[in-house]
Amino acid sequence: MSSTFRSLRHPNYRNYFAGSAISSIGTWMMRIAQDWLVLQLTHDGTALGIATGLQFLPTLLLTPYAGLVVDRFSKRRVLESTQITMAVVSLVLGVLAITGAIALWLVYVIVVIFGIAAAFDGPARNSFVSEMVPPKDLPNAVGLNSASFNAAHFVGPALAGAIIGALGQGISATGVVMLINAGSYLAVLIQLHRMDVSRLQAPHRSPRRPGQLREGFRHLAAQPRLVAIIIIAAFTGAFGLNFEIMTALMATKEFGKGAGQFALVTSCLAIGSLLGSLLAARRATIGARLVGTAALAFGCAELLWGAMPSYIAFVAVAPLVGLCSITVLNGANTAVQIAVDPSYRGRIMALYMTVTFGGTPIVAPIMGWIGQHVGARATIWTGGTLVIAGVVVAALYHQRKTDGPTAVTDPSALTRVRRALRSDPAWRSLPVPARFVRQDRDHDFE
Repeated sequence: MSSTFRSLRHPNYRNYFAGSAISSIGTWMMRIAQDWLVLQLTHDGTALGIATGLQFLPTLLLTPYAGLVVDRFSKRRVLESTQITMAVVSLVLGVLAITGAIALWLVYVIVVIFGIAAAFDGPARNSFVSEMVPPKDLPNAVGLNSASFNAAHFVGPALAGAIIGALGQGISATGVVMLINAGSYLAVLIQLHRMDVSRLQAPHRSPRRPGQLREGFRHLAAQPRLVAIIIIAAFTGAFGLNFEIMTALMATKEFGKGAGQFALVTSCLAIGSLLGSLLAARRATIGARLVGTAALAFGCAELLWGAMPSYIAFVAVAPLVGLCSITVLNGANTAVQIAVDPSYRGRIMALYMTVTFGGTPIVAPIMGWIGQHVGARATIWTGGTLVIAGVVVAALYHQRKTDGPTAVTDPSALTRVRRALRSDPAWRSLPVPARFVRQDRDHDFE
């Protein structure tokens, strides 16, 4: 089997990959339909930004605690619960749209409920990959997951645009797409049920005790390189990835296009993202230098994208934007998962997702307002500029933290010492190390 697809040798991952691929197509169809529904109801970029922000608000508020749930319970069971919830929410929204009973406030309520389920689904889905494949195949599995998601990014919007266009581009047409998405969750549920649980490499579940969330923060803070990577991911997610707002406003307001042309831009973004995902699947290692370089390229690509004078040119640059963006996200995701202790993985991935996507509830309405009152191009230029600024901030942070031998706390080591002291009286006569000195320097950003 080609090294690009080596993770598919593992039966559990192969089954999960198949179900996830089908569900991802439905997810991208839903995103196009939801954005088009809001535009049909309001014709207002600010309302679109508010809807996007509300959907990601639970990510900001709940994801850190979702990470605790993921570390305490079976990730497979958590995923089954979240998939069922999102299927029901999609079904309700679809029925309301088809029957004409939908209103903007109902959309806002429903996207918040969907976001709550997604806040628990994200950490479980990301950390569950490490249970289906051995550590040496983890970068490949993360890359293939991303490739599947971005192949769906190409297919899903095209299908949604075609269906909405064929049914008259009205509100009821978006409801049909939402019902299709509701059915797509069955693919994941079936494959999760079929898994061979004995083959899963589940880590020891973290027992309930006070201070577990703080432990996750300390574990992350002890690794300046990972903090720098997460800073880059945070700026990228909050400011650079508002593609739904950027493309919707550019297609409708700047170029005067309809649902099909709007969906085509999203599909072209996915072409680049798919290529970037396949390239990531071939890499054996991921470094901070790659993440930083890709983020700089992404920021520059967005500045170029926003300057395109015509719809055709805008579509032509979209694959480059998609390639750069997915290289940043895949690199950051893989680097974080590989570096952390498995017993902390759920919490760390939750923190990663919080900072990467948690800024969207605040930033998306602002981006929508900028697009509505300043211009659609301004949303893209603002995003690209701030992504570049994020790389600078990360580099300065990393340089300050690694400028010579740095005293850092090793939370995992301290935890083992404390447990030993509690369980064995003979240890009480030994001194407890409060600090561990890091003598090596990380030159990844130098």
